[in-house]
Amino acid sequence: MTRGTSGRLTAALLAGLFLLALIMPAPARAQAARADLRNAKAEAVGTATLTDDPDGVRIVLRLVKLLPGPHGLHIHAIGRCDPPAFTSAGGHFNPAVRKHGLKNPEGPHLGDLPNIVVKSDGSADVEMIARDVMLGSDADSHSLFPPTGTALVIHEHADDETTDPAGNAGARIACGVITR
Repeated sequence: MTRGTSGRLTAALLAGLFLLALIMPAPARAQAARADLRNAKAEAVGTATLTDDPDGVRIVLRLVKLLPGPHGLHIHAIGRCDPPAFTSAGGHFNPAVRKHGLKNPEGPHLGDLPNIVVKSDGSADVEMIARDVMLGSDADSHSLFPPTGTALVIHEHADDETTDPAGNAGARIACGVITR
């Protein structure tokens, strides 16, 4: 092969690779969402970052200014957080129409999440997976973006993980609307 042929072959190969790169679909990017949590006085108490995970949605919480101890955490069915009681967030996210509780044989709601534990300084760094939910299209009944939206709610007490409809977790003390 001559030098000229080799150069033309290399140029043709590079042009072909460039064209292939143009027509290949970009790798799928993970969907992401967030919630800025506020207490009944509208003070910021933390953030939640939500990302796609093969098992559902990964939730990473960074919390401050909360009472130490265990607290229930749920995804609620309406994307509204009107203080002081946050009842505007509706009940737990439950499109599969199950009973409440991670330990309930007839459950759980898709919005039932493990309890969180706040440290003595009022902070918590928590990571968990919300199973069987997704961040995708609102056309899917398990999407966290239905027409009504959804919210993350922290309760004053631990969830007992069995009592229907809300696990005896007490008042809602913080809330954040889940947004893209």
